[in-house]
Formats: sequence, structure tokens, C-alpha cells
Amino acid sequence: MKHIKYIFFSILILSSVSCKKDFLSLNPQAELTAEQLTTQDGVEGLLLGAYGLLNGNINGTWGNYGAAPSQWLFGEVASDNAHKGSSNGDQPPMNAIEQHSPTSTNDNLSNMYDRCFEGVQRCNNTLKVLATLQSGSGATKFSDSRAKEIQGEARLLRAHYYFFLVRVFKMVPYVTETSNGAILPNDKDIYPNIIEDLQAAVANLGTTKPKGQKGRMDKYAAQAYLGKVLLYQKRYAEAYAQLNAVISAKGSLVDMPYADNFDITKEDGPESIVAVQHSVGTDGTGGDNGNVGDMLNFPYGGVTPINCCGFFQPTIDLANAFKVDASGLPLLDGSYRTDPYTSDLNLTTAQKASYQVDRSIAFDPRIESTIGRRGVPYRDWGIMAGDSWIRDASNGGPFVAVKNSIEASQIASGTGPGMTNVTGLNVNLIRLSDVYLMAAECAVETNDLTTALTLVNAVRLRAAKIAPTTINGAPAAAYKVSPYPSFPNATYARNAVRFERRLELAMEGHRFFDLVRWGIAKQTLESYFAFEGKYFNYLNGITIESRDEYFPLPQDQIDRSNGILKQSPGY
Repeated sequence: MKHIKYIFFSILILSSVSCKKDFLSLNPQAELTAEQLTTQDGVEGLLLGAYGLLNGNINGTWGNYGAAPSQWLFGEVASDNAHKGSSNGDQPPMNAIEQHSPTSTNDNLSNMYDRCFEGVQRCNNTLKVLATLQSGSGATKFSDSRAKEIQGEARLLRAHYYFFLVRVFKMVPYVTETSNGAILPNDKDIYPNIIEDLQAAVANLGTTKPKGQKGRMDKYAAQAYLGKVLLYQKRYAEAYAQLNAVISAKGSLVDMPYADNFDITKEDGPESIVAVQHSVGTDGTGGDNGNVGDMLNFPYGGVTPINCCGFFQPTIDLANAFKVDASGLPLLDGSYRTDPYTSDLNLTTAQKASYQVDRSIAFDPRIESTIGRRGVPYRDWGIMAGDSWIRDASNGGPFVAVKNSIEASQIASGTGPGMTNVTGLNVNLIRLSDVYLMAAECAVETNDLTTALTLVNAVRLRAAKIAPTTINGAPAAAYKVSPYPSFPNATYARNAVRFERRLELAMEGHRFFDLVRWGIAKQTLESYFAFEGKYFNYLNGITIESRDEYFPLPQDQIDRSNGILKQSPGY
């Protein structure tokens, strides 16, 4: 059961007008005036509404895919980790995201833009009404400590929405509670504004959850988020200070089970730093507060406990990236593509009928928590059966996603009424291993290779504790993962940290944005398209230009602004 129940408010700020007809002065039904909201309960409700947009949903369940907090579409499908999946004709605008050919009318872009700016507006309303309440003399005010805490929560949330926007669109207008509805241009870098909000959140929030509620933003969330944004700005020493503060305050990552991050019964555990809370069944919303952004991303076919809708399939490249050498180390040189493992893709009917999974392949055990592959147990659903779980393997490949799914035994209590594909599984925006690897990256870039090695190896030592997946009592692969013996130089260390981020955080919405901020999106994706295109013709010949590191601003937003907003260069 979730500890924050999201409440949605329709807010009408009434202008002062002169009119003789009394009925024109009546408050509209089902809406709240500014005066009614200028109370402690009103501000708290507005703040909950600001939290509510974290799941990317305003109302209803379908159609929130672009704004999903998992960022599966922009963060993973746009990268080398995932295919859109399903069939070519289902949700065709998503094909354009995968193939880096979107237009400004792509509905996924509008979805992302609208939902995030709705979140920004709710944060701004919270801050504006809070300031009015605290400056007045009539209504009961908040204590100074709670007022500061609310400011910290709202500003961290606002920073989050803007961070999601700027990673996707690059140039967006920065609107605050003092903008008074003005349409502002998108001609400035807003990262300094995001950092200012996060610094305020760090200063105003304590180390315990506000109101004792899981899912609230606290100081550790603010420090982790600030460290992440500073890292994006290549301010490595400053970022490391924030990230290390979080690491120092938490327990040992090595002792935190990896699979707990993707278990609906173990949410908000010690590794969870910033998590979107999802709720189904008991909150009266019919699934609106559930994980609606990921509702398409389950195996396809009536033979599975959840069967909708075959989207978000791991790539062949990602599956092979989990291979290890004889020492249990990743194949950083790219040789994992040699003799690639493709499961049962493109086998004849007879070959598929006699298919047996190759248990001799040396894999990092994290593959099974990331990729569902034929012949291997998938959660508690049974053996993944191949094509009968996949809508169109010729379009999306032979693999299915795991991290966004839940156990079959949890479906009754963990999914929305009448919609098993809307789960109550939280989405971790930042978890502790992510913080470790961001800190390791900072250490590499400041030439502290010893610290970088320690941090990366902590992630790998935890992975080594994952119990092997078995088939009839025998391991499904030759699992092995070992710590690095050393980082001989900065180049090797940098590659190791980056590869570790891919393995540890695969399918969690980070990959494309990592490639862009590292400045290697073009070389990585073009190499990937050349490899993966051997299996999927629609990827052949794709090239990446500088414009492809971001996505076009929605055309309807430009039109509404009467030309104040400018389209991103190259679109």
C-alpha cells in the first residue's frame, strides 16, 4: 500500500471583475479558488498534486508512454538497449523514435512535454500559494520548518520535471511561480535554474521523509539528484561531493539484494533514493495512479499471466553485452559481438521445435533480471517459451523485458482492476548503485582511479551474490562476475565505468542520455545499427547527426506560442 495518495486539483485563479449579476460571482462547481486553497490543507493538497505527475499521467491509463517515468522510449528504445517491439504497425510514431527520424508532430513528444510542464505548473502553484499563506495574517500558517520543507519538496520536483524536459528537448522555457502566465522564450540554458532549485532542496530538506511518508523527497534524494545534474554539467568534483554524501549515509550496497529493486513487495528499500510511487486497486482511481507508462511492455500472447502488448524488447546487442571472459569480466573491447547469441531468432520451424538453451555461455547473472530469454525461467511465470510470448520476433527480436514486470503470484494484489498490465510497481529514478557509478565516473574524471575501482567493484561484488537461475536444478548459463583487479589507466577505467552502467542499469531509462552526455552517441549508435541491422532491416544505414542527440519541440507548442518558442536546430 502506497504512503502517498495522489490528489489532482483543478485550480481557477479568479480575476477581480466588476459585474452587477450575482451569479457571475459564484465559484464554479468542482473547482477551487485561490482563496480556498490558501490554507495548510490546500497547500498540502497542491503539493501532492505535484507529486502526482511523477507517473506521467493526468487522467486515464492509455497513452502516457512518452511521459513514463521509466523513460523506456527516449532513454532505452532510442539507444542500443531496446527495440520498440510489438509489430511495425502498432504505435508507428515510436518507430521514428527508435530510428531517430521523429517529426515535431510525433505524439510521444507532445505527451512528454505536456505532462512535464503540467508537473512544473503544479510545483509553481504550490510555491505561489504557500508564499501567499505565509505572508498573510488571517489563516493559520505553517511552522517555519514545514514551510521550508514544502519549498524543498516542490523545488526538487520542479527540478525533476525540468531535467526530464531538458534531456529530451534541450532548449525549453523556464517558467516559475512568478512568471504570471507569460509565454517565455526557450533561448537560454536552464541547467543553472535546475541546479539552483536542487541546491535549495538540499538546504531545506532533512534526512527523514517529510510527514513520515515513503515516496517523499528528502535530503538524500536532493543530494543524489543534484549530484546527477552536476555530473551532466561535467562539474565532477562538486558532483562527487553530493553523491559521496549519499553513499556515506547509506548501508553497504554489497549487502542489498539486486532483485529487490524490481520486486513489488520490497519497494522503498534501502537502495531506493528517488522512486515514483505507484498505486492500484485501493486508491479509487481505477489504475490512474499505477505504472501506466509501462503498460504496453509485457509479453504478448494469451499464454502468459500478463499479455500486453509486446513492446520494449531488449536488443541482441544488449543480451550479448552480458557475456564475460574467463575471469568473469566484461568484454570491453566489443568482442561480445563475435559469434553472437540470438536465442531462436530466424531458426526454421523444425529447429525451433527442438530448441534447447545453450547453458555453456558465460554470462553475468544480471542478464536474467533484465532479459527474458527462451528456455530460461521468467520470474515465477515458468519457462520463457519463445515466439508464443512475442508479438513479432522479426520486428522486435527474441527477447522480452523483465524489470518492469511482476510475479504472477502478485498480480491479484499488484495490478489495476480489470487491467493486469497496469501494475503498482514503483519506478526507481535514482537508486544507490546508480549513485555509486555516478560517483565512480566523477572519480575517474578527477583522476582518482583507486576510488573509482572500489565503487565499481562494490556494484560487481553485489552482482556476484545473485543466485544462479536454474533449470531442473542446473544453472541456465555459466554465470560468473568478478571484481576488476585494477584500473591501469583512466581510459580503461572510463570504459569500465560506462560498461558497468549499461549492465547494472539496462532497461531503466538511462542509456541514451548517458551516450549523449559522454559525447559518444554517434559512434556507439552507428556501430550498433551496423550490428543489429544484420537482423532487423529497418535499422540498416541509420546515421546519427548532432540534432539526433535531442528531439524536436512539439509543433503545437510552437504554434500556440505565436513564434516565441523556436524549434531545435536541425528540425
